[in-house]
Amino acid sequence: MEFVVFYATKDPSRLSEVYRRHHAYVEQFAQDGGLLAIGTFDDPVANGAMAVFESRNRAEEFLAHDPFVTESVVHPSEIREWNVQAFR
Repeated sequence: MEFVVFYATKDPSRLSEVYRRHHAYVEQFAQDGGLLAIGTFDDPVANGAMAVFESRNRAEEFLAHDPFVTESVVHPSEIREWNVQAFR
């Protein structure tokens, strides 16, 4: 079971301003473990992004400190359980 969060852009005017802090946070968090994947959809301002975590706890920790969330650049969905079947 994985855990998924969808992001909707809340303040597109601040994306570039906060992106560097968000990116550094993502890199460190991924290095520490628990973040399986993260990325934007085709048009991040219109369609947002998604992150996949190995546990609800790691998803909660991520959201609590992600600069995009804490600085109100994006609005995250609730954390959703995902019963994924991978075929790779």
